[in-house]
Amino acid sequence: MTATPDVMVELTGIHKEFGHGHSAVHVLRGVDLTVPRGSVTVILGPSGSGKSTLLRCINELEDITAGSVVVDGERMGYRVDAKGVVHRLHPKVVARQRRRIGMVFQRFHLFPHLTATANVMEAPMRVRGLSKADARTQALDLLRRVGLADRADHYPAQLSGGQQQRVAIARALAMDPELMLFDEPTSALDPELVGEVLAVMKDLAASGMTMIVVTHEIGFAREVADEVVFMDQGVVVEQGPPSEVLDAPREQRTRDFLAHVL
Repeated sequence: MTATPDVMVELTGIHKEFGHGHSAVHVLRGVDLTVPRGSVTVILGPSGSGKSTLLRCINELEDITAGSVVVDGERMGYRVDAKGVVHRLHPKVVARQRRRIGMVFQRFHLFPHLTATANVMEAPMRVRGLSKADARTQALDLLRRVGLADRADHYPAQLSGGQQQRVAIARALAMDPELMLFDEPTSALDPELVGEVLAVMKDLAASGMTMIVVTHEIGFAREVADEVVFMDQGVVVEQGPPSEVLDAPREQRTRDFLAHVL
């Protein structure tokens, strides 16, 4: 596939079912989405609408049931042969594809026995083959970037939730990703800690990082998103700039959701 220079992510007809037969749960029902390079897309929607599953499909953490995920011109997880037959890629190839995508989860998933610096150093040394010295220099730079230079030698248990989430963001950035996915990155935090994580994400957006963010933070969506996507029951109900979707939604389902969260 040829990369379209201004498109980072192209989702076409994404379906995802869990289970088989009569008991199958159809979580995504034909999602189409194009994410321009250097843009911020915020995905909103009620619990169970398929938002997190969609992110996991982009990052190959879930196999899609149908459709295609293309990141920077490369189809994720599959190749199409000369006869048009689709083949699953070898897990090693999938792992290489996944390296270009950083993901930040609701829970921080830090290694409890490693300091903040060591948590950020781990993947670049193991996966990218960086030397310990280079990985350390990079880790300290990234911790400075997320405002944690003074916490570099602290262990996760010595950090607040907001600080742990900022370490997790630094750790994702350490792989030098082209795309960052955020899955409700502030929902596990105490309200007073949410702002510090959103501030780091705003800085990241301002630097030109392509970001897809699943969140309930309407203020962040209004301020930072180029595109807001409202999902419900596995489909995209409506999408557009924040001024349209948040301030003048066309669909009743969107209006009901916004009335509920605001």
